[in-house]
Amino acid sequence: MVHLIGDERLDYLLAENLRIIQSPSVFSFSLDAVLLSRFAYLPIQKGNIIDLCTGNGIVPLILSTRTKANITGVEIQERLYQMAVRSVEYNNLVHQINLIHGDLKDMPKELGFGKFDVVTCNPPYFKTPQKDKQNMNEHFAIARHEILCTLDDVIRVCSQLVRQGGKVALVHRPGRVVDLVELMRKYGVEPKRLQFVYPKQGKEANTVLIEGIKGGQADLKLLPPIFIYDENHEYTPIIKEILYGKEEE
Repeated sequence: MVHLIGDERLDYLLAENLRIIQSPSVFSFSLDAVLLSRFAYLPIQKGNIIDLCTGNGIVPLILSTRTKANITGVEIQERLYQMAVRSVEYNNLVHQINLIHGDLKDMPKELGFGKFDVVTCNPPYFKTPQKDKQNMNEHFAIARHEILCTLDDVIRVCSQLVRQGGKVALVHRPGRVVDLVELMRKYGVEPKRLQFVYPKQGKEANTVLIEGIKGGQADLKLLPPIFIYDENHEYTPIIKEILYGKEEE
């Protein structure tokens, strides 16, 4: 059994055969987090991975299906942290996933510099608007806007946490690509893989996935695009596989 609070529900992660606690008034993961979880390169058998802005634990949960490495998730909002803890316990993954309630900016001093092989992050996408234009829901406002951390904070901390030669993977909006590349280089993380995600053919990209290597050499690869919907507004085969698993032949 799992203890649910208020309007929380226990949803399936179908492709991974896992369950996750969600709440429409607090936090529900988006496709962006799932794409990031599938995009990042991971050590298979051992190593240390950390996910910043972990929310309800969606990224660590999916990563646990791809690697046997130790995974740490960091979330500053206590309610989301508690949701993540209960989801990890429900899925019997406490031996692999460790969750921390704290500010990502404090993690290098608390956990150590250069201790992780991979850092992932689905950060707040938007610069902080005036108070009267922010979402009235505090949980949504913090998750979407750079209220408690900026993109500079995120990439600086990613660089501090990852070891030399380790990887940093993020998901963001295409409008911040220049910022992403500039900040990664500023903090010694060389962009190596870039992939745009489009709602459908003929539309502008609305998501970007980017991965860099700490201390890497300049050699950026632009990966094939991902399209979410086909001409019938149904999920494309790649998205169906990501969300529901590979169909049996």
